[in-house]
Amino acid sequence: MVIKANTLRVESLANSGIHQIPKEYIRTQEELTTITDIFTDENNQQCPQIPTIDLNDISSSDPKTREKCSFELRKAATEWGVMHLVNHGISSDLINRVKAAGESFFDQPVEEKEKYSNDIDSGNMQGYGSKLANNACGQLEWEDYFFHLVFPEEKRDLTIWPSKPDDYIPATTEYARQLRALVTKILAALSVGLGLEEGRLEKEVGGMEELLLQLKINYYPRCPQPELALGVEAHTDVSALTFILHNMVPGLQLFYNGQWVTAKCVPDSIIMQIGDTIEILSNGRYKSILHRGLVNKEKVRMSWAVFCEPPKEKIILKPLPETVSEEEPPLFPPRTFHQHMEYKLFKKNKEIVDLK
Repeated sequence: MVIKANTLRVESLANSGIHQIPKEYIRTQEELTTITDIFTDENNQQCPQIPTIDLNDISSSDPKTREKCSFELRKAATEWGVMHLVNHGISSDLINRVKAAGESFFDQPVEEKEKYSNDIDSGNMQGYGSKLANNACGQLEWEDYFFHLVFPEEKRDLTIWPSKPDDYIPATTEYARQLRALVTKILAALSVGLGLEEGRLEKEVGGMEELLLQLKINYYPRCPQPELALGVEAHTDVSALTFILHNMVPGLQLFYNGQWVTAKCVPDSIIMQIGDTIEILSNGRYKSILHRGLVNKEKVRMSWAVFCEPPKEKIILKPLPETVSEEEPPLFPPRTFHQHMEYKLFKKNKEIVDLK
């Protein structure tokens, strides 16, 4: 049986009974030397551990208690750029509803999901899709997804949100509201760490009106040759912050101190990553970490990533004046968010682009 990779969703490809993946999904030789068994990696206690930050005191009325919590968060943002957040204030019940709704959507037949398919060529990014090749080698990723804006609420397009299951819209809406409140607390702590007023970073990324929260539910089917594929290739996020839930199947890896480190599955946690936007504004003090997603042949992996993105054209991203000095000159040229996204795409394609 001959299967053309671009004519099928990855889920359909995985369920077709193939024992070898199409060549479009096979990674470069350099990448193949680093792909390992994700379950073995997760159990390796010798590897560095991504920090876990307890946010229970992030809003404490006691300044010293609040500062101690904020310091630990900033330390993780500076050294790692990624962390597990626990006691984050979003209930396990709500998180479980969000996961159950996403799982129910992907449990439907592909034909049902296709009713919500996006159209990248016409600029319609929202909806059900599969990652098309956008790199020089034409490689594909072992992933299907559902993508849409979740906040601010007045900017949502509910016509492309799944009507089934019934709880998808209520659960996702409430999760976005509560996550947006958490974003404000995180940005306040990061602002103070730069010697700024608490509300400064939030203002610089668009504030309550302009900062966009985009949800991407990632679906990674079982892969017959996981040692040859990637669910998501290595990249940094362009966002200000990214928040990730998952179905407790390992797969996320971070490139830390010259090696790939597997994120452990920490119950009741939300993974938070610093994105390029905050790295730029902080002049590199907070790190946007390189990461990727591995797949496996035993279990379907799902993750729910919310990307907090500034408006594309209204804000110029550049190191804040307070982060720049003779000893610490600006590390990044001024760009709009849209220009930064284009720069990263072109850079990956090894094209020379000058957006200064």
